[in-house]
Amino acid sequence: MYHIVKPGETMSVIAQNYRRSLSELLAANPAIVNPGLIYPGQRIIIPGLPEPDSIPYTIIVSRGKKSLTLLSNGAVQKVYPIAVGKMLTQTPIGEFVIVNREPEPGGPYGVMWPSLSKYGYGIHGTNNPSSIGQSVSKGCIRMYNQDVLQLSRIVPNGTRVIIQP
Repeated sequence: MYHIVKPGETMSVIAQNYRRSLSELLAANPAIVNPGLIYPGQRIIIPGLPEPDSIPYTIIVSRGKKSLTLLSNGAVQKVYPIAVGKMLTQTPIGEFVIVNREPEPGGPYGVMWPSLSKYGYGIHGTNNPSSIGQSVSKGCIRMYNQDVLQLSRIVPNGTRVIIQP
């Protein structure tokens, strides 16, 4: 898959966001001889992830509606209730992909953590099901444990996640 460099991004930030090492990124992008000289709009190959356009699934998150909609080839498959970030730690708006997943992450994160291509953010279960439907997280997307397990069985890494206001 490709990442398009945004203003202010560095190769180290991109590597961290996609949970890849800097050496992996540089090996996949041999034309980059100086990792300090990348520019906005540049395409960076992210090794080990399929192109999102090759995946029939897309996830649309509505912060306002507190819902996560799973699409398959553009058709709604399922709508899940979620919790989102509180006012001071809002869920980021933008387009991301699922880069990996961690079963049983421990703590308040429930039974599964699919990581997003923004370091520190993910879609995860919760040990506090009463929080679903509220703006209470530190920016992550919370789901009921059974819902995040169901979603994780369906969508592969590389699935596009669009977070809207």
